[in-house]
Amino acid sequence: MRSDDWQDKNEEEIDYTAAIHQRTEELYRIQNADPDKNGEIVLAVLPLRDMVIFPHMVSPIFVLQGSTLAAIQSAQHMDQTMIGLVQLSDSDNPDPEDFLHVGVELAVGRLLTMPDGNSSALVQGRRRIAVSDLKIGGKFLKARGRVIEESIEVDKKTDALMRTTRDLFERCVQLDRTLPEEAHLFAININEPGWLADMIATSLSIDIKARRELLLNVNPKDRLKKINRLLAQELDVLMLEDEIQTKVQSEVDRTQREYYLREQLKAIQTELGEGDLWTREIVELRQKVEDAHLPKEALTAANKEIERLVQMPPMAPEVGIIRTYLDWILELPWEKLTEDNLDVKHAAKTLEQYHYGLAKAKDRILEYIAVRSLKPKKLRQPILCFVGPPGTGKTSLGKSIAEALGRNFVRLSLGGVRDEAEIRGHRRTYIGAMPGRILQTMRRAGSLNPLFMLDEIDKLGADFRGDPAAALLEVLDPEQNNAFSDHYLELSYDLSKVMFITTANSMSTIPPALMDRMELIEFPGYIEEDKLEISHRFLLKRQQDESGLEDGEVVLLNSTLSKVIREYTYEAGVRNLEREIGRLFRKIARLKSEHRNYPKRILPSMVEKFLGPPQFFSTEAEKQDEIGIATAMAWTESGGDIMTIEVLAFEGKGSLQITGQIGEVMQESAQAALSYMKSKAEQLQINPRIFEHTDIHIHIPEGAIPKDGPSAGITLATAMISLFTRREVYKDIAMTGEITLRGRILPVGGVREKVLAAHRADLKRVILPERNIKDLIDIPRRVKTDLQIIQVTSMDEVIQAALHPPKPIQNKSRAKRKEKIDEHGSKAADN
Repeated sequence: MRSDDWQDKNEEEIDYTAAIHQRTEELYRIQNADPDKNGEIVLAVLPLRDMVIFPHMVSPIFVLQGSTLAAIQSAQHMDQTMIGLVQLSDSDNPDPEDFLHVGVELAVGRLLTMPDGNSSALVQGRRRIAVSDLKIGGKFLKARGRVIEESIEVDKKTDALMRTTRDLFERCVQLDRTLPEEAHLFAININEPGWLADMIATSLSIDIKARRELLLNVNPKDRLKKINRLLAQELDVLMLEDEIQTKVQSEVDRTQREYYLREQLKAIQTELGEGDLWTREIVELRQKVEDAHLPKEALTAANKEIERLVQMPPMAPEVGIIRTYLDWILELPWEKLTEDNLDVKHAAKTLEQYHYGLAKAKDRILEYIAVRSLKPKKLRQPILCFVGPPGTGKTSLGKSIAEALGRNFVRLSLGGVRDEAEIRGHRRTYIGAMPGRILQTMRRAGSLNPLFMLDEIDKLGADFRGDPAAALLEVLDPEQNNAFSDHYLELSYDLSKVMFITTANSMSTIPPALMDRMELIEFPGYIEEDKLEISHRFLLKRQQDESGLEDGEVVLLNSTLSKVIREYTYEAGVRNLEREIGRLFRKIARLKSEHRNYPKRILPSMVEKFLGPPQFFSTEAEKQDEIGIATAMAWTESGGDIMTIEVLAFEGKGSLQITGQIGEVMQESAQAALSYMKSKAEQLQINPRIFEHTDIHIHIPEGAIPKDGPSAGITLATAMISLFTRREVYKDIAMTGEITLRGRILPVGGVREKVLAAHRADLKRVILPERNIKDLIDIPRRVKTDLQIIQVTSMDEVIQAALHPPKPIQNKSRAKRKEKIDEHGSKAADN
């Protein structure tokens, strides 16, 4: 800009300032109106919309064309003041009721015409006026009112209040950037309480309602108190704003300082030839991506994310998200494989070394290894599901399989998982997103072909967040898992080389679609003989070592272990058995540490001394042949048991009652057995009329234990036929099998456990359905030698084998007595 332009601009500013002073001086030259003899003044009305002008204050106003402009022109022509009244409505033609009853006498300066055709003027408040009357005088309103005289005396309380108000106002001026410093200086020089209140009310940003209330308040002290409260409120808001502004400014200063220091560091590194730290990190990332040998899709995604990083400042919030994503891509195994050990003999030796029994599971693994050894390039992996009670070695067998194959072993527990994102991961749009637990476990495995155990797959849950079992369908499907997609990575990941093994305690809670993808291998649970062998191979040595005893220092006899198994544990696995063995060894270790005598051989009679009284009691066989009592064989998770079935008949209405916490299936078996007996009444020499007035009560002891299933059908029928034919049941015989209404015997399950339970109870004969003979292959040879296995196909064969032959009737009195018993069904009379 040229020097003459600067001179013109300065002259314009001087002219503008001079004009303002001139207009202000014009206001002071206007005299206040003189009251008439009644002490009232009559002046033109200046309506004030959305604004309040207090006495002693100068303010600009904007005037539209119309009555207001005419009123101002008339007052200026007559060199008079006006009465400014606050208008409550927005009407252009207000009524007298639309104004406050207290106004302010105003001196109105010269009108200036604005570019839009309207006018503006400066006004100065002079005095409060109590308006008594409003009327139209020509083209505008006129008001009659009386000047409100305010007390200007200042006592001690008022002086203290004024000082407090000035102090509060000073702090507001310091915090509020819109208030000039001159406002505080002006307030210091005001000695009247009312004037001070009006001046501060004009300076503060308070709402129109509060301003109107202050205008109506004609008591200076009350007005000053209200201003004091408003100042305190305003000060609280200003302090909060200042605190926020300070924090924001501090953060901005810190960011600017960091930026400045980083720029300096960059310049120093450049001078030293070291390059930028951020640039070095980008170069290192590129090198890692090249060395990772990623698949094409993953390589493209990684390079794309690196390009995004290059375009971002180092402190951008999204940098951390991208770095985490790249770290996951780089740390996952994409091509690294461990070499499988396909030596079948080595695998068999390893599995036998750590596990006893479990022939089906071991055979399946050895078959897989044999197939792989013949065709090493065959990539299809088996997906096995080990189903069995807790403690039967499912998880530990998975570890042994991994060791036999030479693969890395990883385990993922699915118990209680209810969110689909636990399997598939969260999308990157969420804060704190991560891949699912499948890929997390694969990263931990460190190879593309680990043995991956999904534990407790039957305990998956489902809720509003999705069904994790449905997400596992892709993982466990050999046709799909070569391109598994995680929501976080959004890349295809190959799971086809992984050997998945799942475990479950029950098949009932596994979804059918998921079960269809897996090959089920049942773990039936260990019988007593298995537990004895496992104890000698693994448990005794491990617990002796953990208890501080030397190997073989203390010997547990087989009879002692059998007592512990039968009376102190009740389980399908061996976890509690190991705990009880450990407890027994710890008792002996304590005796040894106290230098007291301790037994080297633990006899059955010593068990109760170390472990306390027995916790469980097995069912014993009957001591003698009896009527109405038969022995059944039952399958349990702990390996099988025998149970006694008792039948009692008494006079009644022909009803059947069965007790002992019996399930619906067993109740139906009892009904079928009763119906069969009724249909064969004549053949069995039973009076058919006896059933009309005889009630039958069947009871199975140990009522706290739930019982169900159809396999007790022939036992129920045998006990009832024994009662009504008065033929005793042999005490050394047990039976199992489902009965039909025609008396046919159907096969049942759990034969291995049932037969071994009968052998443990010292029974001599076992009745089995003929179609269950195939299940005897799993029974030890010694057991089959000790027991007589009776194969049956019909109920006639069961009766012949289980009941004593019918006794011949010797005389007529005996026959009459028999007939009388049949008619009344009185079992008690005969007993």
